Amino acid sequence: MKAIILAAGYATRLYPLTKNMPKALLKVGSKSILDHILENVMQIDAVDEIHIVSNQKFYQNFLDWKEESSYKLPIVVHNDGTTGNENRLGALGDLKFVLDQAHIDDDIIVLAGDNLMDFSLRDFYEFYRKVDSCALCATEVKPEEATRLGIIQLDEAGRIIDFEEKPENPKSNIAAFAVYIYKKETLKLLDEYLEAGNNPDAPGNFPAWLHKREPVYAYLFEGTCYDIGTHEAYREVQELYKDK
Repeated sequence: MKAIILAAGYATRLYPLTKNMPKALLKVGSKSILDHILENVMQIDAVDEIHIVSNQKFYQNFLDWKEESSYKLPIVVHNDGTTGNENRLGALGDLKFVLDQAHIDDDIIVLAGDNLMDFSLRDFYEFYRKVDSCALCATEVKPEEATRLGIIQLDEAGRIIDFEEKPENPKSNIAAFAVYIYKKETLKLLDEYLEAGNNPDAPGNFPAWLHKREPVYAYLFEGTCYDIGTHEAYREVQELYKDK
């Protein structure tokens, strides 16, 4: 299994913090967001390589981080060549870029470079092994949060039967988060999705499309997945992790 970290955004909402520093490398507690993510990913024994996709602006920042890191697994940093929001590839465009650049022909775990999880990804991986199908992480959210997230409905086995991004009238209170495992056989469908002109931006758009074509399951985690998209969210996680 290969791990792919999507970190090619420009995080303009966090300016001036991210004017010259990618969001994934901002410190939370004693280490960067990216380091928190990778320490969790590396609990999965099947992962044998890490791929991080950056943009042109922050590519050197990630190379410098890699130079100072001491992880045992190989880490590859990819530059998608974009220079701003006006020519970005989008999360799914970047995923396709890495798959092609690295000639990946394995199952993959895909994570957003700005999501901080306090639950074990090893448990998510074991769930994936059990259902033997593509899977994503999900949890119950408050009603007022549901209109801002991807909301899913599940059958009794945990298979997704409905997926709607930011619904005006949510059908459930279960939200999907940007942590996915895709089987290698499924990745050809990403080509089909993109070639049909579907939205390449939000990573949740692909499983929302995919679940109508093949089984996609939801792992209901116990804990929190923090989306660090605003100054308020960043201050919150800094406070929570200040002693870690």
